[in-house]
Amino acid sequence: MNKTAHRFLLSAGAGALALAAWPALAADAADEAQVGGSVVGERTEAPKSSQEIVVQGEIGYRNRTDQAEPVLVYDEEYFQRFEPLTAGDALKRVPSVTFLSDVIESDGPRLRGLDPGYTQILINGEKVPGPNPDRSFFLDRIPAELIEQVEIVRSSSARRTGDAVAGTINIKLRDALSLDGGYIKGGGLLFDDGELKPTAGFYYGGELGPGRVLIGANVQGRYNPKEKTSFRYGDSPENNPDFLTDDFDNREDQSDIRDGTDYAFNGSYALESDVTTFELSGNYVRTDRTETERSLEYNVATGTPGPIGFDGDEEPGLLTDAYQLEDIEQENWGIASKLSHEWSLGKTAFKWGYARFNDNADGIETEVDFETGEEGAPENAEWESELVVTRNVDEELSFALDHAFPLSAGVNFVIGGFLQEKDRRADITTFEQGDELDGRAWDQFTVSPAGLIDADAFEEDDRALSTIAEDRRDVYALLEGNHGPVSWEAGVRWENTETRIVDLSADPEDAETEYDYDHFLPSASIKFDTGAGRVTASVARTVRRPQFDYLTPVTLEGELGDNDLRGNPQLMPEMAWGGDLGYEHRLGRTGVIGVNLFYRKVEDLVELVNTGEEGDEGEGSFVLQPRNVGDGKVYGIEFDLSADLAFLGLPDTGVFGNVSLLDSEITDMFGERRFNDQSEYVYNFGFIQNLRQLGAAFGASYRKQGKAYGRIVSEEVTTTYGADLEVFVEKRIGDSFTIRAVGSNLLDGKKREVFNKFDTIEDQEDRDFDEYELEAERAGPVFQLVARYAF
Repeated sequence: MNKTAHRFLLSAGAGALALAAWPALAADAADEAQVGGSVVGERTEAPKSSQEIVVQGEIGYRNRTDQAEPVLVYDEEYFQRFEPLTAGDALKRVPSVTFLSDVIESDGPRLRGLDPGYTQILINGEKVPGPNPDRSFFLDRIPAELIEQVEIVRSSSARRTGDAVAGTINIKLRDALSLDGGYIKGGGLLFDDGELKPTAGFYYGGELGPGRVLIGANVQGRYNPKEKTSFRYGDSPENNPDFLTDDFDNREDQSDIRDGTDYAFNGSYALESDVTTFELSGNYVRTDRTETERSLEYNVATGTPGPIGFDGDEEPGLLTDAYQLEDIEQENWGIASKLSHEWSLGKTAFKWGYARFNDNADGIETEVDFETGEEGAPENAEWESELVVTRNVDEELSFALDHAFPLSAGVNFVIGGFLQEKDRRADITTFEQGDELDGRAWDQFTVSPAGLIDADAFEEDDRALSTIAEDRRDVYALLEGNHGPVSWEAGVRWENTETRIVDLSADPEDAETEYDYDHFLPSASIKFDTGAGRVTASVARTVRRPQFDYLTPVTLEGELGDNDLRGNPQLMPEMAWGGDLGYEHRLGRTGVIGVNLFYRKVEDLVELVNTGEEGDEGEGSFVLQPRNVGDGKVYGIEFDLSADLAFLGLPDTGVFGNVSLLDSEITDMFGERRFNDQSEYVYNFGFIQNLRQLGAAFGASYRKQGKAYGRIVSEEVTTTYGADLEVFVEKRIGDSFTIRAVGSNLLDGKKREVFNKFDTIEDQEDRDFDEYELEAERAGPVFQLVARYAF
């Protein structure tokens, strides 16, 4: 029996065991001791009716929580009226979340502006596998329609794994205890180039036998018609104010269309009594997508001259023509079960889960280089085509058990353990073919560079095959208390991580690498209620384990632009001490205004360092290696507001906003800078106006993210984004039907990047540029029309 089948059967057995235990546990006396305290993600409210979800008669606001930890909670009502497509789109409206994604996309969340690997992503309180070597998870894979609630956990707790230097984002999906009734959804999205994509969904929750059931399905058309233009120069304005005219080298025009469909399903069955709760749940997301790119590189700043007709010693106007097509199929699914029971000795909770991520992609890139052709004979130009076949599988099996002992009135002692087995298999094979253009090939090229490809002529050039096994064994203990206006928690978590990486394509002496890490992670939080206000303070030790491709001692040629990447088996995890200090104040019946200060000191920081060796591309390229280079600091201040304007006599006007000012300090070989690609700020504000007598509502949201700067050896990049304006108008018909129109990216915000490129470290220090590049990317506004009907 293979390992996957074994894990699945083990998971199924755990679920069956928990289900079998239900009758006995539920039969226990209802007068057994109740245990105080709360856990992030625990349910506290009765199921919502489908009419409440579909017809929102009230405006959704940010919630306040009772636990000692600093947690911001946003229900689906807070996001839904702006019709976010994905969990990433929803998070654009919460404090301190930035993205470094393509325009109109939101994939890897950067909490406090830090790299996605510093943020812990949980689904229903559990970690999930993904394709990224830094263990991060792209939230654009989760349709927003599945979300019941989003929790932003600013500091860490011994209850959860410590991979949360920046914080934790917990996405709670709808479950059997969240919905009573059903609804259907249908609509469409119109993109800037006229493409129309459908969206549809069905959801139902209700009683089934002794428990409750939820089933939901969603189909979402995905599309992004990007246009990109790059201008490249031999020098920069640092050295030559007239570089635009004096130092022009070439221009590249690129179209990049991402076209696909997401299919999602989630289901849940729950049994609940006064003292016992059992839930069995599962979710499945499939993505079918094609990415088509066409790049044309010219030696003129304007116009589109072709390769035919150049004469004499003049270079062709068209330098290169490239075509890329990638076919992507991804599947992410998981099953999990939870069982909790309150009895005379306290409260016991058991959880298990199995999750799997399949990533299959076939990408072909073909390029014709006219600079290699003879003068006046572009058909003699050279062309080459590369096929990359990717097959990645990542699966995780986890078990967790904890028990809370009541020590005295309002004080509990909690102990627990966590076990996780992660297996990852990556198989990437590269094939190549190429030749000079002849008469036949020239005819094929004039249609598209893809016409040159001969599917039977590809020859294998390289194959990278690796397996990763990572086992975690954690135990923790904490004390928690609730004494009227004061709530507190203090604990410690011990984490042991054993990692074994086998690179089957490497030399035998470099093929296997093993690591064993042990960490003690203390944490503490306290909350004081002061009338309508509250003060929260937290301190925690957290960890970021090295990403997988940084650990194996294999050298990957051309992995970092023209530079090579060599892994470092001596790399240590990054450790951090962090603190949060916040105050929030209740405004009226539903409003909240808050401010929070945060600080993180990161030790054993991992940065790419130049080994001094020449890279595979020859002069001007390097072999880079990740190393622990020292310490860094991250700090900032976060403001947020969510309230109505009842004090002005406008109870049906809701306003919301947040501002985060972000900063950090780190020193590399060139001096002091921020953490790479940390935005200087991010803010979002808007309003919702409810028109009760008309059964309608409208609103707007405006978001802006500050510039981000990143620097490694040989390259520096500054990224800026234009502002994002979204507007919605909705009409409610009766108690069961809503139709909503939404426009997003209405300001046609562009992503702009400035690249400084250098040949050597000395050139970078002396600001002697090899190339200076200005790049701009746009996709245009997106319009939605969505209707929901509750039954």
